[in-house]
Amino acid sequence: MNKGSKLAMGIAAISLLLVGCGKATSSTGSKESSAALSGKVTAVGSTALQPLAAKAGTNFTAKNTKVNLTVQGGGSGTGLSQVQAGAVSIGDSDIFAEEKDGIKADKLTDHKVAVVGMAPVVNKDSGVKNLKMAQLKQIFTGKITNWKEVGGKDEKIVIINRAQGSGTRATFENAVLKGADAVKSQEQDSNGAVQKIVSTTPGAISYLAFSYFTNKLQAVSIDNVTPTDNNVETNKWKIWSYEHMYTKGTPDKATTAFLKYMDSKTVQDSLVKDMGYISIHDMKVTKDAKGVVTQN
Repeated sequence: MNKGSKLAMGIAAISLLLVGCGKATSSTGSKESSAALSGKVTAVGSTALQPLAAKAGTNFTAKNTKVNLTVQGGGSGTGLSQVQAGAVSIGDSDIFAEEKDGIKADKLTDHKVAVVGMAPVVNKDSGVKNLKMAQLKQIFTGKITNWKEVGGKDEKIVIINRAQGSGTRATFENAVLKGADAVKSQEQDSNGAVQKIVSTTPGAISYLAFSYFTNKLQAVSIDNVTPTDNNVETNKWKIWSYEHMYTKGTPDKATTAFLKYMDSKTVQDSLVKDMGYISIHDMKVTKDAKGVVTQN
C-alpha cells in the first residue's frame, strides 16, 4: 500500500470517529431534554415559613422551568389538614403534626427545613424593652393591663393574638403560658398583619417570627436574654420552633426535588440566614414533639 492510500484511509477513519462522537452528543442532549423535571407542587400553611418557601420556590423554578410551584399561607393548621387530605403536595407547619388535633401524624412524613425564633414585640411608644417571663404571662392572661406596671408608659396594653390554629400561637403559648388560658383579644391570621397592627397601634403587644422584625417595632428581651439566632441555637432563648414541610405518601419527583433543594447548601447556608431564619444544621439542641430539648 502506497503512502497516498494510507493517508486516505486515515482521514476516513478520523471522519467516522467524529461522526460517531457527534451522534453520541446529540443522543445525550435529547435524553437530558426528555428527562427535564416537570410537574405541579403546591405548598400551603405556615405564614412564618411562607417568605422562605416562596423565595426558595422562585429560585428553584428558575432552574426547573417546567415545574409549576405555588406557595400559600393560611396557617399551620390549614397546612396540616390540607396535606393530610391529599389536597396539596406539602403542608407547611410551625408545629409538629403530633401537636395538632385531628391530624394523624403517623400518616405524614416530616421534613424539617429551618428553625424560626419568635419573640414578643411591642409598639415603640410602650417604653418597654425587657420583661420577665412571669410578667409576659401575666400580660397575655390579662393580669397586667397597663405598661406602667412593668416599668413602661402609663398606657393601656392592647393585646394582638394570633388566630386559633396558628403554629406561631401554639409555640408562643407552650413556651410562655404553660397551659394557662389567654385573655380574649383581637386575633390576626398572619405575621404580616400582626407586624402592621402592632407598629401602628399605641400600647400594642404581640409576637412575631424573627424574620418579621422591623425597625418600626420593639422586639422584647425576656429575663435579659435577647431574641437572637445564637441564643435560639443553644436554647437559651426558649421560644422557637422547627419549620416543617409535611408530605403524605410518596412525593412525586418534582416535590422530592424541591424538598432536596430546601436542604441544600444553597438554601441552608445562604437563603435561610439571609431571610432571618436559622439553618437546621446550626442547631446545638434538638426538640421533640413533646417539647423536650436535648443537646446534640
